[in-house]
Amino acid sequence: MAATTSALPDDLARKFVSGCHILHYHRVLDAYGHLSVRHATQPDLFVMARQVAPALVAAPEDLVQYRVSDASPVDPLMTDGYVERYIHSEIFKKYPEVNAVIHSHAESVIPYGISATIDTYKHKGTSTPVYDISTLYGPEDTKDLLVRNTRLGAALAECFGNSSSESRSAGHAVVMMRGHGMTVVAANIEECVLRSIYTQQNAAIQTTVLTTRAAYSSSKPLPDVRFLNDVEAADAAVMTHWSSSRPWKLWVKEVEEGGFYTNRIPS
Repeated sequence: MAATTSALPDDLARKFVSGCHILHYHRVLDAYGHLSVRHATQPDLFVMARQVAPALVAAPEDLVQYRVSDASPVDPLMTDGYVERYIHSEIFKKYPEVNAVIHSHAESVIPYGISATIDTYKHKGTSTPVYDISTLYGPEDTKDLLVRNTRLGAALAECFGNSSSESRSAGHAVVMMRGHGMTVVAANIEECVLRSIYTQQNAAIQTTVLTTRAAYSSSKPLPDVRFLNDVEAADAAVMTHWSSSRPWKLWVKEVEEGGFYTNRIPS
């Protein structure tokens, strides 16, 4: 890391590494996908891992600092970074109260982004926005679904929008990305990891419900699927916020004692 910037405090750096390991352990991330965190003392910077599988992030030298303004590395010699860091920089830029971002290719979530035009997935409760990058490509863009520049990143950040243009926080916790996965935001690493894991699990549960209904054979019609309504979704979000430390402690213990992951940040 460049000497002109403050190193990420050890407690946050260790939490970042643990977050990468937990996301791999729970199959939210595999060799691809990434976690980021806003710098604790310099909010105009954020930190990601160098371009390495999340499960292999282990030491201070694996962490890279970037500028929120344009996703450029603070160390000009650093070239080994994720091409999709613009996802993170543009979200941090637009929402000052967001301090952690996760981009995942979770298999259970991708089908809902592909099928996002089907009302079944969107008309109950609080709908989840879908980012369709194909509508945003310029003539010079590589059309590989990757968010490769600030323009595409800014369009994704807009999908998290709040009803107030002056809001410092995102209005949605999750945005699906057509054919690509999802991006998740939160005020801290613990809550962002929790939202990612349970979004993946909830997608799998919803798929089971819809598959079971599709297989049902009877002359008697089935009742409608009872999704969460807006009030239930809002109250559940509050509960998630204050309870996120409980699963986090369990997940840290799983990855620290499992024997596969290494975290060399001082505790």
